[in-house]
Amino acid sequence: MRRRQFLSLLAPDPRKKIAAIVTEYRWFSHADVICGRLLGGHSANNVWTPPRLNLVSLYTEQVPKNDMSRDLAARHGFRIHPTIREALTLGTGKLAVDGVVFVGEHGDYPTNADGQKLYPRFELFNQILDVYEQSGRSVPTFFDKHFSYDWTKAEALFRRARRLQTPLLAGSSLPVTSRAPHLQPKLETRMTHAAAIGYGPLDAYGFHLLETLQCLVERRAGGETGVTQVHTISGEAIWQWLPAHAWARPLLEAAWKLDPASRKGSMEAQAKSPVLFHVRHRDGFESVALMLSPSGNDRTVALATPAGVLTTLFGPPSVTRPLPHFDGLVHCIEDLIVTGREPYPPERTLLTTGILAQAFASKRTGQPVANNDLLISYRAPAEPFLQTA
Repeated sequence: MRRRQFLSLLAPDPRKKIAAIVTEYRWFSHADVICGRLLGGHSANNVWTPPRLNLVSLYTEQVPKNDMSRDLAARHGFRIHPTIREALTLGTGKLAVDGVVFVGEHGDYPTNADGQKLYPRFELFNQILDVYEQSGRSVPTFFDKHFSYDWTKAEALFRRARRLQTPLLAGSSLPVTSRAPHLQPKLETRMTHAAAIGYGPLDAYGFHLLETLQCLVERRAGGETGVTQVHTISGEAIWQWLPAHAWARPLLEAAWKLDPASRKGSMEAQAKSPVLFHVRHRDGFESVALMLSPSGNDRTVALATPAGVLTTLFGPPSVTRPLPHFDGLVHCIEDLIVTGREPYPPERTLLTTGILAQAFASKRTGQPVANNDLLISYRAPAEPFLQTA
């Protein structure tokens, strides 16, 4: 008998019990960097905090050769179940955990012709919601990254979770990571336009860039009102598009100045297969997000306000610990499950998911996508958690 199991017989663990449902659990996968902190504690703001939740069960959709979960189960005493239902019910036939962490990122899944990874998030998360519906209750739930590569699936998941009154936290670590210089506009800040620059694969990292942009522009006067048009421009056409939109180039240049890559030359000189997303919101607000190349991971944002242009770099490198941005995310996951309150609206993730889906649709045709699918209104919290170190 393991020491942890023996001690649990003497004094039951008072922490809330959680189940983790993941696509795979290997070194530096999202399951590792999230669940590993749930098991061993985290260092949000560079202060170590012991785990506030008790991970008691796990389901892995795939088991690669470098799987870590079986060894961790032996070390920590949680059980690995063959189905999602059993992981949530602990073999009792009814929901038996206080919270669920869903990580549908990484694994051996196909990629479509547009470059979107076809993760089965819709199929797996619906199995979680099935248990909630059949049990007559939901528990606080974390959903990693965007809801789906497909808008119809994403919206259906979100609406079902809302119908079941599931306290929901969704998205990635970027909105709660540190920023340099620190920037968190007050609610009702007047903004006219915004721009962001990032790198990486268009699907996974395009979501990251749109999310970093959205977590700032949602704080503008009037709050978020939804999006009416998304246009994707690729390659050399970007530099021809910019002169017709006089506000965009200065903001991109302001964001570029904070990017470490700017020391090597201009945006055009550093660009490799660039892609630009132009987003028009219902209230007339406009923004651009420039994916400069398929590699790298710096993300910078510039906001145009009456007081001047505000800029920041998301997730500056840490000299104290690896991947510090996941510390802040795990802090918020714990808060969600301990308190039952959503740290910030999951509508942000739904809207960002939809923007990315329409960006891919626009990329296929080369034309703007304009419809009423993304008329999603919500209010950002006045003082959300944000790492400062």
